[in-house]
Amino acid sequence: LVLSLAWLGLALGGEEEDGEVVAEEEEEEVMLSDELGEEDGVLVLHEHNFARALSEHQLLLVEFCECPPDAGRGAGRGVCGGRIWAMAMAVAMATHGVAPQDLESEVVQVFYEVASEVVDVPFGVAEAAELFQAYGLSVDTICLFKKFDEGRTDFPVDPVRGLDVAELTRLLRVHSLELVMEFTNETSNQIFSAQIPHHMLLFLNKSSSAQLVLRDSFRAAAGTFRGKVLFVVVDVTGYGTDVLPFFGLTPADAPTLRLVKMENNRKYRMDQDAFSDTAIRTFIQAVLDGKVKPHLLSAEPPEDWDTRPVKVLVGKTFEQVAFDETKNVFVKFYAPWCSHCQAMAAAWEELGERYKDHEDIVIAELDSTANELENITINGFPTLHYFPAGPGRKMVEYKSARDVETFSKFLENGGTLPEEPPAEPKTPENSTSREEPSPLGSAETRDEL
Repeated sequence: LVLSLAWLGLALGGEEEDGEVVAEEEEEEVMLSDELGEEDGVLVLHEHNFARALSEHQLLLVEFCECPPDAGRGAGRGVCGGRIWAMAMAVAMATHGVAPQDLESEVVQVFYEVASEVVDVPFGVAEAAELFQAYGLSVDTICLFKKFDEGRTDFPVDPVRGLDVAELTRLLRVHSLELVMEFTNETSNQIFSAQIPHHMLLFLNKSSSAQLVLRDSFRAAAGTFRGKVLFVVVDVTGYGTDVLPFFGLTPADAPTLRLVKMENNRKYRMDQDAFSDTAIRTFIQAVLDGKVKPHLLSAEPPEDWDTRPVKVLVGKTFEQVAFDETKNVFVKFYAPWCSHCQAMAAAWEELGERYKDHEDIVIAELDSTANELENITINGFPTLHYFPAGPGRKMVEYKSARDVETFSKFLENGGTLPEEPPAEPKTPENSTSREEPSPLGSAETRDEL
């Protein structure tokens, strides 16, 4: 019988003390203390020191092994980078009357493989059957012990399928996070690396007692979606201030709720009139079912947005301009902080001046950090798209040189660049004694994200 336990706590204990496994013959009485000993770099645990191990380690994954007296010792995994690895320890257990389990079995090997993936959890080995009884387990089980939420999560091993490395790793990662996370400097890395596809955010002012009570209904809804949606509380007056612009929010907008689809950063806004756990669950399920449209950010258009040589588009005006069937529209999607965008700004303004009197050509720009579009995703800055006149909502991405003359050739040729004539083959009559430098110079600078 193999039992594997993972433990999460709040405080990290000190270094383990040197010790040894005390294994006497069946006839002799075993005398064990609560000292935490090691053998070959692995904690050796039993019923007398198990509680101490739990209290002194922030993370502890323990494998319980019960083997026949002549089984010998399994191959040690040693210590790697200061991290304690799991090692199977075969110790005399005949008095317990438990059938032996092969420590080289597939289940055990999967356990070790997960150990190599979950590198922030130290591993130890226990041999005491009393612990199996104490935790009420009779089949192979992974138990995650933690000092928050429900305190313990069990992952029984399927007797037919056994253990799956990816699934067990995912379960450990999901359940090692608190059901509702507080967004802080200490937890931000955990939150962003959680690999949970959706995040549900409650923005509130923690100095307001009226807003703090909203956490209860928020928490009540969280358990239903564990592993699918990560619930996060963001204090709009604390560490969360920096993320507010990404959602188009200010501290005055709290309390408010947003769901984010991490794959594409699509945001969904919940009706602010209802904060009950039932309403939250209903909203999330509707988003997961594809029944809710994303909430798209849009700045307000400047008063003179359509009188400038370069038209200033925002989210709410983009559709009517870009897909005007009577116009050929060339749009620059940019970020104000992008150095490549800044470098081509003068060329784009000159292009706007050149075509400001053309009735069928529009030169425009859109700040993608303040405006979002439902069907267009911008992955780098600057991004240039050409929207030709006519039906069909067509779009062509421009990927050539960023200078006025090349832009003009592209526009005059209807959204494509004319083909260059083939290079004349070199002959003794037209060749020179030395190579001419490339007119392009060095390779073009890559776009910024």
